[in-house]
Amino acid sequence: MERTDEALVRPGMSLVSVGDSFTEGVGDPHPDGSGVFRGWADRLAEHLADHVGEIEYANLAVRGKLIRQIVTDQIPPTLEMAPDLVTLCAGGNDILRPAGDPERLAKILDHTVSRLRAQGSQVVLFTGVNVSSGYMRGTIGPFARYYLNVRAIADRYDCFLVDQWSMDVLTDPRAWDEDRLHMSPEGHRRLALRVAEVLGVPTGERWDEPWPEAEPVSWTEARRDDLHWVKDSLGPWIGRRLTGKSSGDTVTAKRPVLTPLTKDR
Repeated sequence: MERTDEALVRPGMSLVSVGDSFTEGVGDPHPDGSGVFRGWADRLAEHLADHVGEIEYANLAVRGKLIRQIVTDQIPPTLEMAPDLVTLCAGGNDILRPAGDPERLAKILDHTVSRLRAQGSQVVLFTGVNVSSGYMRGTIGPFARYYLNVRAIADRYDCFLVDQWSMDVLTDPRAWDEDRLHMSPEGHRRLALRVAEVLGVPTGERWDEPWPEAEPVSWTEARRDDLHWVKDSLGPWIGRRLTGKSSGDTVTAKRPVLTPLTKDR
C-alpha cells in the first residue's frame, strides 16, 4: 500500500517501532561510537522529522525476541503510548526454529494488529527479503507462507505494507552485515528510504539506486570469508539455539518511551 496520508504524517506525530534485531537496527552501528545500533527505524524517524520538523519517537525492539515475547513485552507499552503510527515486524526468529508454524504466527500477528488498529494507531507491516538464494534458501517455504499471511493482514486492517520481497537491491551481499543475517548500514539506509516512500514522505534519495559494480572475489577469498562466517557468526548462533539462550537476554530497549526528535536533532 502506498499513499500520502497528510493527517498521519504531520508535525508532532508519534511513532513507535516494535520488533526484534531487524527493527533494533543490528548491523548498523550508530556513528557516534556509543555501541547503540541505528537501523532503518531510527533513520525513518529522522526522515519524518526532516519532513515535518518534529516528531515523538520510541523504539522498543530488542534483538532475538520471538513474536510472543514482542506481544507480551512491547505491545502493552505501545498501546499505552497510543501512537499515531506503529511499525511492526515480528515472526522471523520463530520461523528459523524447527517448531515455527507460519499460520500460527499469522494468527498472533492478526490479533496484535487488530488491537493496535482498534485503538486508532496506523500500522506498517513488512514482508521479508527474498531468501531463494544463499544459505537460507531451505527456509523459503515457511517464510513465503508467512509473508502471504502478512499481506492478507495488511489488506484486512488497511495497513501500510513494505514489500521487501520485491526489493531486488536487498539481495545484493553488500546490503548485509558480515553475519549474513542482519542488514548492513547501506541495507538499513535503503530500507528506511523505502518505508518513507510507502508513507508518502519525500527524501530526495532513491532506495533503488543501482549498486556500483562489485570488485571480483576469488574462490579462495570467498571460502576464507565462509570459514570466518561459520566461526564468528553461524557457530555462536547455533550454540545459542542449542542452549536456549538469546542474543537479547541482557539487552533493553534503546528508546523505551516517546521522546522528541527534531529536524535539528
